[in-house]
Amino acid sequence: MRSRASILRRLALSLLLVAAGLPSLARGQVRIPTLALAEFAELETIFRVGDQLEQERRWGEALSHYEKARKQHPGRQEIQHRLTAARFHYEVERRYSDTSFLEAVRTIGEQGSLDLYGEVLLKIQAHHVQRADWTQLLGRGVTAMEVAFAEPSFRRQHNFNVSEDVSQSLLNEIRQHFESRPAYSRHDARQRVDEVARLFQQRFRLPAAVTVTEFTCAAVALLDDYSAFLTGNQLDDVLSQIEGNFVGLGIELKAEDQALRIVSVIPGGPAEQGGIQLGDRIVEVDGQSTRDISTDKAADMLKGVEGSSVDLVLLDRNGDARRSRLARTRVDVPSVDKIQIVDKDFGIGYFRLTSFQKTTNRDVDAALWKLHQQGMRSLIIDVRGNPGGLLTASVEIADKFVSQGDIVSTRGRSSGEDFDYKAHAVGTWRVPLIVLIDGDSASASEIFAGAIRDHRRGTLVGTRSYGKGSVQGIFPLSVANAGVRLTTAKFYSPSGQAISHRGVEPDVEVKATEQTLVAKPIDGALPIAEQDHDPALTASLQIARQQLSQR
Repeated sequence: MRSRASILRRLALSLLLVAAGLPSLARGQVRIPTLALAEFAELETIFRVGDQLEQERRWGEALSHYEKARKQHPGRQEIQHRLTAARFHYEVERRYSDTSFLEAVRTIGEQGSLDLYGEVLLKIQAHHVQRADWTQLLGRGVTAMEVAFAEPSFRRQHNFNVSEDVSQSLLNEIRQHFESRPAYSRHDARQRVDEVARLFQQRFRLPAAVTVTEFTCAAVALLDDYSAFLTGNQLDDVLSQIEGNFVGLGIELKAEDQALRIVSVIPGGPAEQGGIQLGDRIVEVDGQSTRDISTDKAADMLKGVEGSSVDLVLLDRNGDARRSRLARTRVDVPSVDKIQIVDKDFGIGYFRLTSFQKTTNRDVDAALWKLHQQGMRSLIIDVRGNPGGLLTASVEIADKFVSQGDIVSTRGRSSGEDFDYKAHAVGTWRVPLIVLIDGDSASASEIFAGAIRDHRRGTLVGTRSYGKGSVQGIFPLSVANAGVRLTTAKFYSPSGQAISHRGVEPDVEVKATEQTLVAKPIDGALPIAEQDHDPALTASLQIARQQLSQR
């Protein structure tokens, strides 16, 4: 019997031949184009790495892996299927390491869970950018239960010992039942879920609230890439990001090799005061190794009430281990940092815009006046790696540099989501502008960059942005300590260009290098052109000097 990898290789090769308009190998030998062979090799590597991550149940890394693969190979159904499965597994594992979710499931009860499901469906019907297909939502719920039954964290939490054959047989029966009895309204969907929950309770002694909650999460999860059910802790995190402060250690993390790598240390926070540095890796939290628990659970363990402490074991860049005890405090997260004149001879100012939050307008004003007082004649704004944030904050920042016309337009399913945000001449800065973007500049960053590009107000340097051209709303729920994030509209640049899956193209393309993923200050100053550590910044400085020389 052929292995799964062998079957996938054969399938991938067949797809490539069809795409190239060539006969299959079964019809005779053909010369396969070099590009087709290269794509086949890439797909083979993608599936092999994905298989390894799935077998090791590293779902967060698998999700990132398939998201990257989808961008590189758009339209590949096998990649999309794997991405969907990884997202389901990741979300189940994430929820069952979240204390706020576990508490909600334990206390909500059957009626409360049904009310929660009904409220979520109402939010979807009223606000989501696309009309809901209620039967499809039910089908996602069945898939969610299938994934949950396979997840060790779910089985342990609910003492679920039913065999795969028995559970799969019932799931198939339910799926067929849904297909034969379509749901035409959210009320139909709620009734069907009530029936399924009672069936699982009778057959498997699984509390009805558990089933209904999984259907609730699934109803939101695959509406699009950005809609999601938010547990109480996740909702608190989102609101903290919007406000620009949170209780924690003052670090940003990335899951890597069963550890948590420090990718940013917030100035003045507990981590910086405790000597934690960029590149350190957390390998143990309160006595639990990150190899024995999911990286998401380890990250959650870093959170806690203000004033409480956490014990860490860290590895530095050389692999040397050290222990550290840090107290959690309220940390203000600056949305603007590295404010400086990077070329004093030409008066070229620079700052990095890390996010768009409630404080961003104030932070940017302070940065601009600081640089103005230091003799700024040209400005570089760096939004590389900026994942976005508040739409209104991005509009406010673009309005500081664009004097008239549209900044961005949003269009939703209902007219209530249709807005045209316009610039105002008052308070406009005329300083020559360069904006640095990359593949991780997303959402609100793309609104800002798109407005600057379309109005020819500045020069965009770097690589094409992420391509997240949608607007999300955060909706707290009344039934439980939870919320939903729903895509409510698509946004368009001033020229009418859709950003989704396209991104914003730079005027000057400069490929990034590994060294420029995180701009690291040297003695308080950014690496400048002559050091060639940051090609995009180097190009920006050269452009700014040329512009100033011409003036």
